[in-house]
Amino acid sequence: MELRRAVPADAAAIADVFVAARAGMTYLPPLDVPDARRFLIEEVAAKLEVWVAEDEGAVVAFAALEGNDLAFLYVAPEAQGRGAGTLLFERARELRAEGFELWVFQRNAGARRFYERHGCVLLLETDGSANMEREPDARYAWRP
Repeated sequence: MELRRAVPADAAAIADVFVAARAGMTYLPPLDVPDARRFLIEEVAAKLEVWVAEDEGAVVAFAALEGNDLAFLYVAPEAQGRGAGTLLFERARELRAEGFELWVFQRNAGARRFYERHGCVLLLETDGSANMEREPDARYAWRP
């Protein structure tokens, strides 16, 4: 598994990872795949600080930083449990040594365990009325 800064040619693969990972979040409303792909390609991959994890030359995970927020960290389902998420999280800690914050859906128990295992602390939980999915979420912080 190798990490590197994303390049424009990675945009479609980043969108593929997001769509595949999001498909497993069955508690969320159905995803408008074309719109999500456009957003990931035109807004996330093109405008944020994005890092990818590659396995045998294929992008299997990505993390996007926006200021002091870990805005996205997604791992393709077939690559989960193989260390890509941890490598990306560690890179975020290196790049934001002063700390960062992130949102996660409350029902995403696996992600919550992942972040807590990596030293994140819960700051608050919301009813989800402020997010696009209207799904209760939780704000976490990692501090050195």
